[in-house]
Amino acid sequence: IAQDIFQRLLARGFLLQDTLEQLRCETCRRYLADRFVEGTCPFCGYAEARGDQCDKCGKLINAVELKNPQCKLCRGTPVVTPTQHLFLDLPKLEGRLEAWLERTWATGDWTANARHITRTWLRDGLKPRCITRDLTWGTPVPLDGFRDKVFYVWFDAPIGYLSITANYTDQWERWWKNPQQ
Repeated sequence: IAQDIFQRLLARGFLLQDTLEQLRCETCRRYLADRFVEGTCPFCGYAEARGDQCDKCGKLINAVELKNPQCKLCRGTPVVTPTQHLFLDLPKLEGRLEAWLERTWATGDWTANARHITRTWLRDGLKPRCITRDLTWGTPVPLDGFRDKVFYVWFDAPIGYLSITANYTDQWERWWKNPQQ
């Protein structure tokens, strides 16, 4: 189902290709997932910050921003390496999303916190969001030039709820596309 949704996004022109700089451990011969990188927080100086956030100051971090990064597997020093990835073109969807939000906010089903966070994202302008990773495990990307990549968990994990339902019943679309219930 994740691959099908991906194919639909691709066919409708909602995906972009761009280069990301990621940490790669040459000793382990792999790009490092955020949890396999540790270093010094660029904001507060905490020496054990992870590749995605600092547990001391709570700031989100891009792994390449860490000072003195280390591979948590071998303790080697990873190198910054460019790699091609696919991105969801969120700015292209912004107008449609705003119109949909106005309609759904009118029903009153959104919490105040959810509205506030969503308004902040829209106020700041949506940015393209990477949906792929250089990992050996996960849902494979079904596109030439990207077959050695998998979908990033934030893209395919929510779709997993649909997939689990589809494994349970062939009526899964009826279950998920029923606004009356």
